[in-house]
Amino acid sequence: MHAIILVGGRGTRLQPLTDSRPKPMLPILGAPFLEHQLLYLKGHGVTAVTFACGFLPDEIRSYFGDGERLGLELTYAIEPEPLDTAGAIAFAAREFGLTDRRLLVCNGDVLTDLDVSELIAAHDAHDATATIALTPVEDPTRYGLVRTGDDDEVLAFLEKPTLEEAGVDRYINAGTYVLEPEVFELVPEGARVNIEREVFPKLVGRRLHAIGFDGYWNDIGTFESYRRANADAAAGRIAGIAPSERNARRWVSPDAKVASGADVGAGSVVLAGAVVEDGAELIGSVVLEGAFVGREVFLEDVIVGEGARIEPAQLVAVGDVIGPGVGSTAR
Repeated sequence: MHAIILVGGRGTRLQPLTDSRPKPMLPILGAPFLEHQLLYLKGHGVTAVTFACGFLPDEIRSYFGDGERLGLELTYAIEPEPLDTAGAIAFAAREFGLTDRRLLVCNGDVLTDLDVSELIAAHDAHDATATIALTPVEDPTRYGLVRTGDDDEVLAFLEKPTLEEAGVDRYINAGTYVLEPEVFELVPEGARVNIEREVFPKLVGRRLHAIGFDGYWNDIGTFESYRRANADAAAGRIAGIAPSERNARRWVSPDAKVASGADVGAGSVVLAGAVVEDGAELIGSVVLEGAFVGREVFLEDVIVGEGARIEPAQLVAVGDVIGPGVGSTAR
């Protein structure tokens, strides 16, 4: 099966971490998020993937190339201008002659172990035009709820409802879809079109279905969710991502230098080339590639950007984000 992954966004909520690399290339443990996603899709029978690219596409292409290393066929569709979700999907499909076949579509910023094989099977069983994966959330007010009826047919969409409007419904669009060719007829060539707000509502009553899943799901678009994704991966909570130390609830790259007197605590991740000196203590923090954490530094829920430097005994606020290169003579 062929998949399209949406990787064109600017990732503004994760700036400055995303100033020099696309959001999907941020690492989860020792590999870019996208690498985990590609291996997850391959495990569900996907053999080819087209990236719908926008911001810094060469960062993605130079890392993955043609996909041979991962056993996948990878291609890259680079938007001439931002086309939003449906516009980007249709552009990628037209660019590589894919509009005559069924496609799996995934957001490039959602870390999940939803059962794609089950999603495709449900799509077949309903003879659907499109099928949306749904995931439950505690607070639906940040998202758009999807209301379904008999036989999982989609009845309506409710954008960013109040808790009173949501009622007991808690299932939202999980950012993974199966689309038949007729969906592309709703997207004019070269037009900026949103699939959630403009395409899916037009498909209500036209064999649009949605299937709920209870697997792991995390939109990594905020600092808090990005930290949580690394902590969950380190703790072995995500199917398909195996931490190097079982039950340690932390992850340290073999290419990092962590002093014996440093304490890398639960939920913390230290990536390749990073240095953590004696007496430093990390709780729930992520230290990216080549960063330096000096002696007696205490970090709680902190992200230290690539190549950043925290001097010995420097005070760092809880939940702070240190931008790439900050404090370094190389910045």
